[in-house]
Amino acid sequence: MLRKIRIALATLFFVLITLLFLDFTGSIHAWFGWMARIQFLPAVLALNVGVVLFLVVLTLLFGRIYCSVICPLGVLQDLVSWFSGRRRRHRNRFVYRPARTWLRWTVLVLFIGVMAAGLGSIGALIAPYSAYGRMVQSLVAPFYGWGNNLLAWAAERLDSYAFYSVDVWLKSLPTLLVAGVTFVVIFVLAWRGGRTWCNTVCPVGTVLGELSRFSLFKPRFDVSKCNGCKLCARNCKASCIDPAAHTIDYSRCVACMDCLEHCRQGVISYTWRHSAPKPAAGTDAKGPDRKKSLSRSTAASVQVVSPAAATTDSPVSATVVSPAVFAASAASVNAPASPASESSAGGKVSRRGFLGVVGLLVGSAIQAQEKKVDGGLAFIEKKRAPERSTPLVPPGARSLRDFLAHCTGCQLCVTVCPNQVLRPSGDLMRLMKPEMSYERGYCRPECTKCAEVCPTGAIRLTDLAEKSSIQIGHSVWIPENCVVRTDGVSCGNCARHCPVGAIHMVPSDPNDPHSLHIPTIDEARCIGCGACENLCPARPFSAIVVEGHQQHKTL
Repeated sequence: MLRKIRIALATLFFVLITLLFLDFTGSIHAWFGWMARIQFLPAVLALNVGVVLFLVVLTLLFGRIYCSVICPLGVLQDLVSWFSGRRRRHRNRFVYRPARTWLRWTVLVLFIGVMAAGLGSIGALIAPYSAYGRMVQSLVAPFYGWGNNLLAWAAERLDSYAFYSVDVWLKSLPTLLVAGVTFVVIFVLAWRGGRTWCNTVCPVGTVLGELSRFSLFKPRFDVSKCNGCKLCARNCKASCIDPAAHTIDYSRCVACMDCLEHCRQGVISYTWRHSAPKPAAGTDAKGPDRKKSLSRSTAASVQVVSPAAATTDSPVSATVVSPAVFAASAASVNAPASPASESSAGGKVSRRGFLGVVGLLVGSAIQAQEKKVDGGLAFIEKKRAPERSTPLVPPGARSLRDFLAHCTGCQLCVTVCPNQVLRPSGDLMRLMKPEMSYERGYCRPECTKCAEVCPTGAIRLTDLAEKSSIQIGHSVWIPENCVVRTDGVSCGNCARHCPVGAIHMVPSDPNDPHSLHIPTIDEARCIGCGACENLCPARPFSAIVVEGHQQHKTL
């Protein structure tokens, strides 16, 4: 029962946290955004004392419940390990292995060192929650977006607006490669060794593992009932049960309850009391009487054999043929042919025809996406990101240094940004950390999505008024790119769309008020939202770009 409860809770957390990284509308965050804030490392970086104390108390009471239920990366490893164990030759495949304590503590010390030194991009490589978020956002989100666009295309043909299409594009190639390599490593380790990553690499697992040594409730042995079958150790994905010594390494035990489920003698129980060996009355648990009882229990076990084996003269005693075997044999003889092997005759749709229809729908959607043009009139050259001397980070980050110190690069803010302003950085010192760029949109003053979902406190905003008063950078006019100078036409697009009125158009010739007007920027009023850069008609580089500030200012 405990194992089923654990699986149900783990599935709930895993599905909802995964949807947090896939839901581009942000609606799921309104209900389940707290699941991101109760992750251990984000809570530590956000100095969320309440959540950290809750997780510590939870571990001291029940062991590493966090690793087996709350952590999405841990649940992913359990899922991969479960699929690996479904193969016939790999069932009961685990064995006890001594703890690699030196490796665990070395990784933890190095992790703390790089985080304290401000090299958060290196530490984020093994941060469990952030690693899982990057994998979902980089490897799964594109397929989720394409599926949504296919539904939007179908709904459009039915005059329905239940779905709307979104742009699916590569936000950062380095982040995609990191996510891909991380997934392959974790998949291989989980496929072969279960929780190897958690108990050798993960810094959160090491910290919680030390606390779980003192947990009140633990899986405990009752040696008097053990018959030496070793099923508990063979099904322990953490490889922490030593059946010979009847001991459990609680620093590696993730409280998955698999050992309780597979132990047929009731030897292991999840309890708060230390179970002392209790031999039967007048019997020594280690004496000859115990061997006799084991032999009796072995002889009493029922063997299920095939009907052919039951008709032979065999000296094996206590052999019973199960009725289910005869039923299965009869069913296999009279089983009907598989529908997949039937032809398409008789009005049935063939498999080839069904796949052809699906392929046609997908091809039409892709072709329609490729034919998109601006206004349906002409192809517009895409904009390119300018070279900024200082990168832009969202309002509420206070400063570039503070943002890099707190952000773990989980990509949650990148997922929910409705204007596609945020994207992972490709710079080595800021690798995978979000930064702002305005080729596809600009940071609207009325939007605070990134601050609402950030679990680490790297982006903090109290209200919209605070955001409108924060200056993350200032606009700079580049005359050689402006269409007024290159094409000799009147524009003023930047001034018309500036939400704070920081741009004004003045005559290019001070002595001629009727000359073409050019923009002038009031840096004291500019907040760096990027509306001017995004809406500038110059291609491929805008004539007005935003330069970031190392320290954000309040206007």
